[in-house]
Amino acid sequence: MKNIFVGNLDFGASESSLRALFEPYGKVERVNLVTDRDTGRARGFAFVEMTDSAEADRAIAALNGTNSGGRNLNVNEARPKPQGGSRGFGGPPRQRREPRW
Repeated sequence: MKNIFVGNLDFGASESSLRALFEPYGKVERVNLVTDRDTGRARGFAFVEMTDSAEADRAIAALNGTNSGGRNLNVNEARPKPQGGSRGFGGPPRQRREPRW
C-alpha cells in the first residue's frame, strides 16, 4: 500500500474526480480529499492510497506536473506526519508553569 499526496488541486475537485484520475494506473483503495471544516470546500490537496506500489509509482510519474482544472498538480509519495506538539512551531510542547501566588 502506498499513500500519495496530491497538491495544488482545483478547489472544485471531488473524490470521484480524483479516483477517475488515478484509476487508469491501478487500483485505488481510498481517496481522502481534505476539506475546510467551516465551508466544506476542498482545501486544494488530497491523499490517494493505491494497493500496488509499482502502480502508485507509475501514477506519480505520469501525473506530477500535469494540468488539471487549470492548475499543475503536485503529486508525490506522502511523507509521514512529524511527531511532536500541535502548536505549529515544531518544538517540544510547553512546560506548565507554577502558579505565581
